[in-house]
Amino acid sequence: TPLLEFSGACAGCGETPYAKLATQLFGDRMYIANATGCSSIWGCSAPSTPYTMNQQGRGPAWQNSLFEDNAEFGYGLLLANKAVRAQLAESAARLLEVTRNDVLKAAARKWLETFNDGKENFIAADELKAVLSFSTGVDEEKRLTDSLLSNSDYLARKSVWIIGGDGWAYDIGFGGLDHVIASGENVNILVLDTESYSNTGGQASKATPTGAIAQFAATGKKGCKKDLGSIAMSYGNVYVAQVSQGADYNQCLKAFLEAESYDGPSVIIAYAPCITHGIQGGMGLAPIAQKNAVESGYWNLYRYDPRKKAAGANPFILDSKKPTALYRDFITGEVRYSALMRANPERAETLFTEAEQFAREKYEQLARLAAQPAPDPSGNVVLMPEKKGA
Repeated sequence: TPLLEFSGACAGCGETPYAKLATQLFGDRMYIANATGCSSIWGCSAPSTPYTMNQQGRGPAWQNSLFEDNAEFGYGLLLANKAVRAQLAESAARLLEVTRNDVLKAAARKWLETFNDGKENFIAADELKAVLSFSTGVDEEKRLTDSLLSNSDYLARKSVWIIGGDGWAYDIGFGGLDHVIASGENVNILVLDTESYSNTGGQASKATPTGAIAQFAATGKKGCKKDLGSIAMSYGNVYVAQVSQGADYNQCLKAFLEAESYDGPSVIIAYAPCITHGIQGGMGLAPIAQKNAVESGYWNLYRYDPRKKAAGANPFILDSKKPTALYRDFITGEVRYSALMRANPERAETLFTEAEQFAREKYEQLARLAAQPAPDPSGNVVLMPEKKGA
């Protein structure tokens, strides 16, 4: 059941489906640190909030932080929760030593064994809490059970998500985001990429592609889009995925599940059509725009999973096929590009040609990365088998 309802976002908003999906998968044990922006406005349209609870009274714990420090804020949520749970683990380990209650021992042992497994630990935490409630121990055992019960909200391993737009992730909050992914800590980052500062009217950001019109780029953005995915992948121990839900829902679902299960930092960059794009036909066609963006090579789908290296497999998977549609046809279907053609055809031709070249080179770069020899845990190179007809 989705734990996101009545968001108050623009009709057809490309951001809300990703947040909805996250709540369907992890909402009953989810912490959200939300950067100021569109996602914080529809995420808490005071005095109401679209995030809700399930029948057990559980739902996302949502907090909003400033544009410039949201990554650090979410990181703090993680560290605080981690510190409390470390104390609980010490209490549970000591409880195993002092109690003679076999049922309590089994529950505490199961909770400790699943400590870092979000899904299993969630179940084990409920079982331990139920057993603790009926404990009749005395002295130290009572002190330990009382301590565990008083902090029982922290027993289950939480899924920490740092969410914000490209203005935050690519620009104003990039320093903090980079600090967090370099930490190696188990935190999930969801970047809702609308390719502009949508909340304040559509100003250009470092995520704005070549040739797109935006505020402060009235004659078309010059220079290519910042490659946040490649920056994150350069660390080698960060899970990175680029998704477009309307283009490939299964790939998007896999990315969310893999990112959350990865014991380390993860970054999901999600293509989110926005009303500022000026999609011809209206925002009701946003999912089709997501699909067309991938088919034209405007947006690439991939997943980088560091865990695959340990198995001797290439950690990078290119989920996009070679473009089958024309890049120019896609961009001219949006006002942010077509307006430049009407206002300044010569500049539009120059920038659009550059943009097509950037897109072609980017896909070729990703294809080469996907075809690289798989690393061997021993340090030797494992040659990929030759394809027939190559």
